[in-house]
Amino acid sequence: MEDIISLLPDHVANQIAAGEVVQRPASVVKELLENAIDAGASKIQLIIKAAGKELIQVVDNGLGMSPTDSRLAFERHATSKIKQSGDLFSLHTKGFRGEALASIAAVAQVDLTTRRETDELATKIKIAASTVKSQSLEVAPVGTSMVVSNLFYNVPARRNFLKSNTVELRHIIDEFHRVAIAHSDIHFVLYQNGAELFDLPSGNLKRRLLHIFGSKLEDKLVPVEESTSVTKINGFVLKPIASRRTRGQQFFFVNNRFVKSPFLHHAITNAYEGLLSEGNYPGYFLFFDLPPETIDINIHPTKTEIKFEDEQSLYAILRAAVKHSLGMFQVAPILDFDRDPNLDTPYQQQNKSALIPKIEVDKDFNPFQNQSPQSFSSKLSPQWESLYQEVGSTESSKINLLSSLEETSSKESVKLFQLMNRFLVSSTGSALLLIDQQRAHERVLYESFLNKITNASATIQQLLFPLKMELSAMQQGLLDEFSSILNEAGFLFNSNKKGELTITGIPSVCSENKGLSVFEELFSHLENEIRQDSFSQTDLLSKSLAKTLSIKRGKVLKHEEQQQLLDDLFACKEPQLSPFNQQIFVSLSKEELDKKFNL
Repeated sequence: MEDIISLLPDHVANQIAAGEVVQRPASVVKELLENAIDAGASKIQLIIKAAGKELIQVVDNGLGMSPTDSRLAFERHATSKIKQSGDLFSLHTKGFRGEALASIAAVAQVDLTTRRETDELATKIKIAASTVKSQSLEVAPVGTSMVVSNLFYNVPARRNFLKSNTVELRHIIDEFHRVAIAHSDIHFVLYQNGAELFDLPSGNLKRRLLHIFGSKLEDKLVPVEESTSVTKINGFVLKPIASRRTRGQQFFFVNNRFVKSPFLHHAITNAYEGLLSEGNYPGYFLFFDLPPETIDINIHPTKTEIKFEDEQSLYAILRAAVKHSLGMFQVAPILDFDRDPNLDTPYQQQNKSALIPKIEVDKDFNPFQNQSPQSFSSKLSPQWESLYQEVGSTESSKINLLSSLEETSSKESVKLFQLMNRFLVSSTGSALLLIDQQRAHERVLYESFLNKITNASATIQQLLFPLKMELSAMQQGLLDEFSSILNEAGFLFNSNKKGELTITGIPSVCSENKGLSVFEELFSHLENEIRQDSFSQTDLLSKSLAKTLSIKRGKVLKHEEQQQLLDDLFACKEPQLSPFNQQIFVSLSKEELDKKFNL
């Protein structure tokens, strides 16, 4: 019987390794930027075309490489960062696996130009699919230029799995932000299709954050600094007022390396306990300085997962440091033994005005008139009695619920009330209904915006006083992509080259005092959570606007508003599910209610 085990050819092994290291253009960006940092560069330029699918180029002014090193760098497991296994526990550099360049060269066309200060000429190497095509000498400045073209050109199946240019660009910018925030002492520049997206001069961490996220962040930053025998922590957290409904501004760095840690995130969330609105997430930019031997970064090829030797101590120190900083800057409540905490205004109610109680007087009430107990029961609201009568009566347990809803909702006698400021309670002839008011309104708005954008029939309200906001580079790109469809949805605006947005008109369903917040949440949705589940720009924008403008849980609705929402919901094409495929209402049939009460 013949032997069946054989060694894989190098180019096949490289492509397999590339499957772990190079998942998308952003993976290449990360590896090349980290190599430039390890080379001691003080200025790094990132140039991309077609969101990295056509071209990714990183130019640095670092040390450069010799002709031998530049050739050897593309071999698997070739690295200058470690010499023996013990070095894995004292890492101070970024890349150390020695697989990045070999993996990239296996699935793309690579041109490397590099020169050391001691060399008169630079070395230029051309590689395609792990094969060296040429090596020559030419004139070039000190440093390295790495050009990666036509990513996945020889693996078409992998290329087909790439997302749209906008999605891939967002991933690239995410990686660029992570590296740029970790190294504020380095000058970074990012170009996309010939246009400059970011120019981040060297400086301190605060200056770097303001350059990336805009000057509006300045008054929202709370410094954090702690030094113990376990770790040193420094950086910033965001004030609770700056919390967002997405996880966009959350950055952990361990020894200047970006990491993801749900464990540490839980410590942050714990420190903000009682300070955040429901559904909001805190923002933070925190750096940990730990002895390399107390961490293990060698878990996954992307090197974003990490293990800590003493997790419990790190958790406690981080939580205490954040709580201390929030308290120092009078963001968190101050401990006072002379006050009664039961009299404190809850955080969620601090900005709300007091409600004037409604007083109703029965002018026909006569305290001297003798009445039997039965007469009081006759004055009970007939609405409740009829509600339970309708719930209890049914002709058939198999009645079509939706047809019954449409028929019942058209009658003026339908009984309806709000429960817990979250649900609408109604009934049909055969069931009791509990309707989630936020999801119901999301469905109504979603179908309304779909119709208006498709038919270009949106009603616009002109603003007497235009609204202004400062855009980040990512937001400017999103605005350019969605400008025409935003106009069709009812937004009127213009922006200049400085990234200043002026809003002059908004849809009629949007109140004027929410104009800016609508745009901010809209950008947040487009950057993050909604895009993955959308089919088109129209669908994407309609979902985002519906999520932003919908009635939220906790809002008190007048009876007329409750009735209008119910009517609008059952006039929708798909009243059972929200735009995000979440159930809008549940029904309890007579049989189910009887079973609950053992009847």
